[in-house]
Amino acid sequence: SARATDEFHFQDFSRGSYVEAVEDKVMAENLSQVLYPSDAVYAGRELRLRQEYFFVSCSIQDIVRRFKNDKNDWNSFPDHVFIQMNDTHPAMVVPELMRIFIDKEDIEWDKAWELTVNACGYTNHTLLPEALERWPVSMFERLLPRHLQIIYEINSRFMRKVATAYPGDFDRLRRMSIIQEDPEKSVRMANIAVVGSCSTNGVAAIHSRLLKDGLMKDFSDFYPERFNNKTNGVTPRRWLLKANPRLSSLIQEKIGNDWITDLDKLRDLEKFGREKLFKEKIREIKKENKTALVDYIDKTLGISVSPDSMFQVHIKRMHEYKRQLLLCLYIIVLYNQIRSNPSLDIVPQTFIFGGKAAPGYQMAKLIIKLIHQVAGVIDYDPELRDRLKVVFVPDYRVSVAERIIPAADVSVQISTAGMEASGTGNMKFAMNGALTIGTLDGANIEIKEEVGDENIFIFGLTAEEVAAQRGEYNPYSFYENDEEIRRAIDLIRDDFFSLNEQGIFNPIISGLLEHGDYYMHLADFRSFIDAQRRMQEAYKDQDSWSEKAILNIARTGRFSSDRTIADYNREIWHCTPVDVKPSQAAAKKA
Repeated sequence: SARATDEFHFQDFSRGSYVEAVEDKVMAENLSQVLYPSDAVYAGRELRLRQEYFFVSCSIQDIVRRFKNDKNDWNSFPDHVFIQMNDTHPAMVVPELMRIFIDKEDIEWDKAWELTVNACGYTNHTLLPEALERWPVSMFERLLPRHLQIIYEINSRFMRKVATAYPGDFDRLRRMSIIQEDPEKSVRMANIAVVGSCSTNGVAAIHSRLLKDGLMKDFSDFYPERFNNKTNGVTPRRWLLKANPRLSSLIQEKIGNDWITDLDKLRDLEKFGREKLFKEKIREIKKENKTALVDYIDKTLGISVSPDSMFQVHIKRMHEYKRQLLLCLYIIVLYNQIRSNPSLDIVPQTFIFGGKAAPGYQMAKLIIKLIHQVAGVIDYDPELRDRLKVVFVPDYRVSVAERIIPAADVSVQISTAGMEASGTGNMKFAMNGALTIGTLDGANIEIKEEVGDENIFIFGLTAEEVAAQRGEYNPYSFYENDEEIRRAIDLIRDDFFSLNEQGIFNPIISGLLEHGDYYMHLADFRSFIDAQRRMQEAYKDQDSWSEKAILNIARTGRFSSDRTIADYNREIWHCTPVDVKPSQAAAKKA
């Protein structure tokens, strides 16, 4: 059970050790006071490991306590308990369960391992090798020596099995080992999550395929029965019913309330897609939602935005693979086009960004700064007023997303193909009637399958083409041979957006032109410009656009979290559904 921290050590204080007197209290509080400590420094990495173990251990001990209170037999543990590890952060579950079974409950190793594997599942959320957690053995040894002993034993037994299956294949042993030997001896948390689970799943069809055929091919060859796909979903109660009450009311007028708990019922909206009055109401609701967002932006940022402009929205974690930079470069191209030809016939556009960078991620922070600088230059130019606007909404969070998503005309989902596991923002936007411009990545592919090619704007390389270009891709050739791309990059390089901070954006230019443009911005740039032109032409026909928006809404049933959870339960958890009576508080509220 939880206990109060030792707040004050009087003996330390009496000896003059004033800091040491409260050190235990401060260390204990740090575990829960700092969310996402920076992993750029050793102390931050250590705090993360402490946090992960703290939360895992609390959860596991509570699970075991509840199980024992019910007087269950240990053999039935997997029948009563299933722990779904969401990414590698809770992977300490595996050695912690083993520690409790062996050290606390006197269960012999083989039985403890059987119980652990059958009670655990692992959901992978990334194809980026650098994003898979690794902890230095030296840190593990100092903080969690018993867990490290258990991990070594797990690895020893696992390696023997692999060696038996693949005799003489030492490279495979090295790749599959839970312990990485170089450049620094580390514990690979993804490996222990796979080895210690009965199921490993990706979160979109392409992600699961790339996981099995690429990042974790050795493991999928060894445990083919363990690998599966569970495409992500979002809850329609929050992201449609709560976030967009105007649209929800219209849907209920047309097809009733069943869609709230059975999102496939939204298909019934399709038959109204050509109905003139319904399309007009859809446009009215979108305009009202945009006006509400305009008011919010004005109040919080003091920025004036036209609700009559097309709202293109890119809101997500700041990361180079998500390519906020690509959209920023496109905005600069648009800026150049209007400045060169003030009478240019373009759809007035507002680009809305939102997202946070990890504390130590300097490139992501530099891209945020570039977006702000571009926004400032555009805002200062009277010729661009109401034709082009850029807004970066600060402190992005769920409550802000609930304001932005219902107001979006366009959902910008432009990650480098093969790098986005799934994405859920793409689902939320489609559910609220925004059309997607995006790459063939993550759940974009499944959205495309649902809505059809004519109701989504796809561009860029495929995951296979990205992989094929590695090693021979020359971003400089795109810069040299495409004037619009060259002019956009030159404006950044020549400090047009940083007159008072000369050279501040040099790392961005170096990343694009000198260091290989790893995320393929320039390879996809021309295709993105062309897709934008197609999309803006489509937007001019508002009647047709509304029909596409209705079809997007109607075909999002597949992306309900209800379906996702049902899939997990049917294929992994095997829980028996029970009727849950509403609480007294909920009943009174109803």
